[in-house]
Amino acid sequence: MSSDLPEYYFRIRENGAAVFRVDTENRQRRIEMEEIAIANVRNGNIKPHGDRKLTAEETAVITGWIAQRSAILAQRDVDDIHRAVDHLNLVTQWAQSKASDPQLEEVTDTLLLAMHDLRTVLVRKKAERLMKTEPEPE
Repeated sequence: MSSDLPEYYFRIRENGAAVFRVDTENRQRRIEMEEIAIANVRNGNIKPHGDRKLTAEETAVITGWIAQRSAILAQRDVDDIHRAVDHLNLVTQWAQSKASDPQLEEVTDTLLLAMHDLRTVLVRKKAERLMKTEPEPE
């Protein structure tokens, strides 16, 4: 059973993870976890724990985890946006069919400002992308 455990464990933190080496090969057959590093997903930094020197294997494992974690977080960001679009559609339906006048009064200005801000950013970013793809005039 203990042989099924991974050699490394990543305890997720806000900007990455604390990295532990998992040891089950001791006399008591207990799971021991030794902290070996802190991995930062935002900047890719790996900071060894204490005075420890990381091996090339440990560094490679942590670097691989950072790349994988970054991809997962990027996908979650896109998923969150798709959920936000769904939620905007539900808000539209609510405003059209269920909302009372006092409820609409409470949220209209805030929603309009947020939607205006979002629209402004999206239009500007789309224009920037279009400018990048247009061929230069000769």
